Amino acid sequence: MSDTTAHDEIPRLVYDGECGFCERWVARWRSQTQGRVIYEPYQGARDRLAGLTEDELRRAVHLIEPGGRVTRGAQAVFRAWSYAPGSRGFPLRAYRYFPGFAAVSEAVYRLVAGNRRGFSVLSGLLWGPDPRPSSYLLAAAVFLRLLGVVYLIAFVSLWTQVHGLIGSRGVLPVAQLLEAAQSRWGLERYWILPTLCWFNAGDVSLHLQCGLGVAASVLLMVNVAPVVVLVVLWFLYLSLTVAGQVFLSFQWDVLLLEAGFLAVFLAPLRLVPRPATARPPPGWGVFLQRFLLFKLMFLSGVTKLLSGDPTWRGLTALDFHYQTQPIPIWTSWYAHALPAWFGKTSVAGMFVIELAVPFLIFGPRRVRHLACVLLVLFQALIAATGNYGFFNLLTAVLCVLLLDDRLLRRFLPGRLSAWVDGAPPLGPRHGWRHVVCVTACAALLVISGLALVREMVRSARPDKLHPWVVSALDTGDSLLLSWAGPLVLDPLAPLRTINGYGLFRVMTTQRPEIVVEGSRNGWEWRPYGFRWKPGDLKRRPRFVAPHQPRLDWQMWFAALSPRGSAHWLGSLMQRLLEGSPAVLGLLEENPFPGQPPRYIRLVYYRYRFTTPAVKRDTGAWWRRYRQGVLTRPVSLP
Repeated sequence: MSDTTAHDEIPRLVYDGECGFCERWVARWRSQTQGRVIYEPYQGARDRLAGLTEDELRRAVHLIEPGGRVTRGAQAVFRAWSYAPGSRGFPLRAYRYFPGFAAVSEAVYRLVAGNRRGFSVLSGLLWGPDPRPSSYLLAAAVFLRLLGVVYLIAFVSLWTQVHGLIGSRGVLPVAQLLEAAQSRWGLERYWILPTLCWFNAGDVSLHLQCGLGVAASVLLMVNVAPVVVLVVLWFLYLSLTVAGQVFLSFQWDVLLLEAGFLAVFLAPLRLVPRPATARPPPGWGVFLQRFLLFKLMFLSGVTKLLSGDPTWRGLTALDFHYQTQPIPIWTSWYAHALPAWFGKTSVAGMFVIELAVPFLIFGPRRVRHLACVLLVLFQALIAATGNYGFFNLLTAVLCVLLLDDRLLRRFLPGRLSAWVDGAPPLGPRHGWRHVVCVTACAALLVISGLALVREMVRSARPDKLHPWVVSALDTGDSLLLSWAGPLVLDPLAPLRTINGYGLFRVMTTQRPEIVVEGSRNGWEWRPYGFRWKPGDLKRRPRFVAPHQPRLDWQMWFAALSPRGSAHWLGSLMQRLLEGSPAVLGLLEENPFPGQPPRYIRLVYYRYRFTTPAVKRDTGAWWRRYRQGVLTRPVSLP
C-alpha cells in the first residue's frame, strides 16, 4: 500500500493554520485522537480540497473522512473526537439524536469562531497556553505518598494512646463492647462492628494493629504494592475506628477511610511499580477524589446555612469560635481579640471558599489550580488558629489532584520530570477489569451523591428556611432517600466509607469545661491536669496537631453534653480511682502519685479568654466561673 493511499484512508481535519487559537486547540484534539485523525492547515492542502472555498475553510474546521464525506463546524469536531481511542462517541450521539443539541452546539461554534481573539485570551486564562488534556501520573504518585504520610500520622498518634483509651485497663475497653454486641446480635454483629478485635480484643492485638498500620503506611510512602497496601490500611483503620468507639468518631477519621478506599482506584496494580511501565491513572479515580473534596467543602458550608444557626447567618460565628473550639492554641487568643468587623469579613470569605470555590474543582486547568491554592490556604489558616489533628493536612492532600503533571514537574527534580515525559499516554482500557473498575466507580459516585443529599436533608431546620428550600429538600428526600436510605446507605453505614460531612454547622457560643477532682478525705480536692485542654488559667495554649489527644478532645464534647457522655465519664472516674497507669498516662499531671484518691468528682466551669488588659496585668490566658458540682463524690465499692 502506498503512503498516499494510507494517508487517504485516515480522516483529515483541516483548519486555519494562521490562527493561533486554532493551533492550540488542534494540539489538544491531536493528543486525544492519538494518530487516528490527521490535522493539517488548509493553506498547505488546497490541492486536496476541491469544492471548498477559502472563505469556508477560514470560518470553520472541516473533517474529510474516507469515502469523501465532509462535515464542518461542531459536527466535524464531534466526529473527530469519536475516533479517539476508547471513545464512545457520546457528543456525536447527542448531536445526532438529542433534540436541539445540534443547533445549540453549532451556534456556540459560530460564536467562538467569530470571536477567536477574545476566546483566545479567555482560553489562555482558563487553560493556559497549552490546552492539551492534563495527565496525572505524577500528581497521583505524590497524592498516594502524601496519603501514606497522613496514615502514618494517624496510626502513630493513636498508638501512643490506644492502651489508655480502649485497652483492657482503658476508659472504654473494646472487649466490653464486643461482649455486649455478642449478647445482643447474632452473626450480623460482624457486619455491624467490622473489626479485627473479634479475633482478639486484648492489648497486644490493639498494639499489633497500630504497628501493622505504621508498617503499611511506610510501604505506601515508598510505593510498594500500593493497591494491596491501601486495602490493608483501609481495613486496619476501619477496625480501629470501630474499636475506638467515641474516641474515633471524628469526621476526619471517616474522611481518611473514604479517601483511602477511593485511592485504590488510582494506584498502579504492580507489586513494585516502575517508572518505565507507569501509566497515568484512570480519569474515574481522579474524579472520585475530586468529588470527595467537593462534598467535604460544599457540605461544610451549606450545612451551616441549612442549620439556621444565627451566628453563621449573622456572620458573628468567629466572635465565639476561637475560644469555644475544642483545643484552642495561643494564636486563637490573639485572633479572638481582633475587631468584630474582621471576624465578619472572615466568615463571609469562608462562605465563599466553602460554597463557591468547590465548584471550581470541576473547571478548566487554571481554574482548578486556583481552587487548589484557595483551599490549601484556607486549611493553613484553620490550622494556624486551632488544633484539628490531621484534618487540615488530609484536606490539603486531597487538593493535590487538582494539579497536573505539567505544573508539578516544574518543582521536582529533572529525573522525575523525565519519568513523566516518558510515560505512555492513557489509551483505551478493555477487558473485565476495566468494566469492573468503571462500574464500581460509577456506583461509588452515585452513593456518594446520595450521602451528600442526605447530609443536607438531615442538617435542615425547616422552621428557619425559606419554603422553596424546604420543598426542594423534601423532594430530594422523597425521590432519592426514601428508598436509597434503607436499601443502600444504611446497610453500608458500618463501613464508614461513604459519608456526609459538615464541620461546626452549629456554633458553640459558651465554653463549659469539666474539671476532674480527687480527694483522699472528702474535703480537700485536687484537680487532675490534662495535657492540652484548658485547665490552668496561666498555661499558654499549645499546638499539638497533627497529633490528636483524643481524651482531651472528648472532654470538650462531654462538657457540652454531660448526660450523653455519662457512660464513659463514669468509666474514666472509675479508672482514676483504681489508679490505672494506662489512663493516667493520658494526663499531664496526677495529683495523687503515691496512691489513688478515695473520692472523685466532676466540677463544672465556664471558661473565657481574658481581655488584653487582664492578660497584660496577670499573665492569665483564661478566666473561669464555677457553675457547680456536676457529680457527687464517687468512690470504689
